[in-house]
Amino acid sequence: MSLSREEVIHIADLAHLELTEAEIERFQEQLSAILDYAARMQALNTEAIPPTASVLPLVSVLREDEVQPSLPRTEALRNAPESLQDCFAIPPLR
Repeated sequence: MSLSREEVIHIADLAHLELTEAEIERFQEQLSAILDYAARMQALNTEAIPPTASVLPLVSVLREDEVQPSLPRTEALRNAPESLQDCFAIPPLR
């Protein structure tokens, strides 16, 4: 599918882009190639291929949760600018 110069300018206007004449010609060629490739993909028979969310195997990259001792409260509050009753003190919202 070949895009016209006017279609490329319209797409650029929608994207709020200002293109030079050289860019219009280059994008006309590149966008037309992308649409041609998409048309080729659309023509493929995919009836025998089951839908899938990913071609990669499902593997969790997260570690297992383990109960560990937490930071002592006094150490957590050590660098706080201000604390009140063993809690962080923050100024009220205005």
